[in-house]
Amino acid sequence: MPPDASNTRNKLLDAAAKAFAEHGVLNASLLDITRQAGQRNRGALYYHFGSRDGVVCAVLERHVDFLAEREGELLEAARKTPADEIAPVVEAIVRPAVELAESGWRGRCCLAIIAELAEEDPRDLAPEVQAALIRTGGHAVYALLAERLPGIPEDVRLERLALITVFVLRAVADRARLLGRRRKGRPQLDHDRFVDNMVAMVAAAVAAPPLT
Repeated sequence: MPPDASNTRNKLLDAAAKAFAEHGVLNASLLDITRQAGQRNRGALYYHFGSRDGVVCAVLERHVDFLAEREGELLEAARKTPADEIAPVVEAIVRPAVELAESGWRGRCCLAIIAELAEEDPRDLAPEVQAALIRTGGHAVYALLAERLPGIPEDVRLERLALITVFVLRAVADRARLLGRRRKGRPQLDHDRFVDNMVAMVAAAVAAPPLT
């Protein structure tokens, strides 16, 4: 790809990441994204990515390999723990998200976008978007987590997993945003204590006694 085309593509992806995270994947204006990227050609996004779903996939693809690698490493460690331990599996969700959020604003935007997509019915997502989400490795983590929650009815388990996903991703992204702003806000836990506390909270919530 010529240098100018690569530079344009990256500018469009940066503008799209910010817009999708702030306004939502479906609500963000593609025309505004094009303008924010400094492009006069109204069809620039379609030229480079083909469609809105293509843009979403390209934004996610920037971080897919990192998430897949870190979640894979932590998943293998979790599989070596006793079958009734929830926390090691939850850590495979929390820790990569924290690390990605602390990598910069692009990582935080990615987490916000994934959190939004997690609230959608997978059947409503384009196949290429589903494939990008699957490539993060999260599905294998959630499969193991489901195995370790045998006493939770399936409908309740699915609801809990959906809720913790959104909670973790948004909380992690918000923390990173607060750490990066100039004005001092409420005190924040350091990296390891934040991860440990988040893992403990989520593990307790997802394994709470089932409804009667």
